[in-house]
Amino acid sequence: MTERMPLMAANWKMHKTIRECVAFVEALHRETGSPRDREVLIAPPFTALFAIRDAMRAAGFLLAGQNCHWEEKGAFTGEIAPSMLLDAGCTHVILGHSERRHLMGETDEMVGKKVRAAWERELVPIVCVGEKLDEREAGGTFEVVTRQLKAALDGVSAERARRTVLAYEPVWAIGTGKTATPEQAQEVHALVREQCASLYDKTVANGIRILYGGSVKPGNVDALMACADIDGTLVGGAGLEVDSFQRIVRYQA
Repeated sequence: MTERMPLMAANWKMHKTIRECVAFVEALHRETGSPRDREVLIAPPFTALFAIRDAMRAAGFLLAGQNCHWEEKGAFTGEIAPSMLLDAGCTHVILGHSERRHLMGETDEMVGKKVRAAWERELVPIVCVGEKLDEREAGGTFEVVTRQLKAALDGVSAERARRTVLAYEPVWAIGTGKTATPEQAQEVHALVREQCASLYDKTVANGIRILYGGSVKPGNVDALMACADIDGTLVGGAGLEVDSFQRIVRYQA
């Protein structure tokens, strides 16, 4: 079994001004220090990326964009290119989040194009997969997650796949207060790892980090992180407050 460094990530979505972002990073660093046994990642709004870059580096935290386009430049109003994220100090980018898929109409094919474009610039993708409530109730969880996973990794080399971060986010648990039980989460995480072994090999599968996202809170993070195939969390609401996110970062499994 490959030792996988836990990754505790916060996706701030459309929250926080530049000043609030900087203050948060500085306060979080005071609370957590610079952990050596786990990585901390924050994905702020695009407007704050460059402004918090130095504070993030000083803290030893990783900086991520919340999305990117698959083209490097062009007439794509409101979009951002992988190279622009790198220029702002990012090492990672979140792709395929359920809000992008279901509110912005992103398809599996579009997500795959973004993943390949990110890797062309050596920007590490955090690829989100997950089912809606009706899909889970119909017994389609494995089918949906497998389809999304295959499309996202299509054309990605084994070496890059091993360094890709995956995130299982059941859509029915995002922002609803409902959380998959550790057993439910572990079941899907194990499936994702098995599918990665099928697409590549066990060495690649054992090296891929798979995060859980979906109403992660200080009260459930320890149990989730105790699961064999959960390598970290992708946090929404609980990542907006220093008190709650520092406890998530300092989980005890």
